[in-house]
Amino acid sequence: MERRQDTILGVLFAALGISAAMQAAEYSGATGTYPMILGLVMAALGLIVAGKAWLRGRGEARPLTKHTGRAALSVVLGAVYIALVPILGFYTASALVVIFLPAALGFRQPIYLALAALIFTAVVWVVFSILLEKSLPNEFWLAR
Repeated sequence: MERRQDTILGVLFAALGISAAMQAAEYSGATGTYPMILGLVMAALGLIVAGKAWLRGRGEARPLTKHTGRAALSVVLGAVYIALVPILGFYTASALVVIFLPAALGFRQPIYLALAALIFTAVVWVVFSILLEKSLPNEFWLAR
């Protein structure tokens, strides 16, 4: 672990998490609880990364990524996903990205990809539709 890179990254994530939590604390009622918790978790994980780097990190530099092509492909597919959510709907676009991103990166077990997409979609539906009672972008096949 390269000390300076990971310390800076950890501190940046901690600051972003604290900022998000503070912003969410200003929301009315309970609407800010979930984003505030996410912000605090992000801040805590950032501090863990920074602390671990500071205590055990090495001083030598390392490349940002070992697989630049895969990293670029992930960014491109993430952008395609964001573009597809308003068109296809959140659940359909999410299921597709859960299937196609690992496949594009070399995972070749279609039954596991389909199972992961099904479980992910079900968990997201339960969290947002039942627990949080928040609607997500409608599915294209449900539009009238």
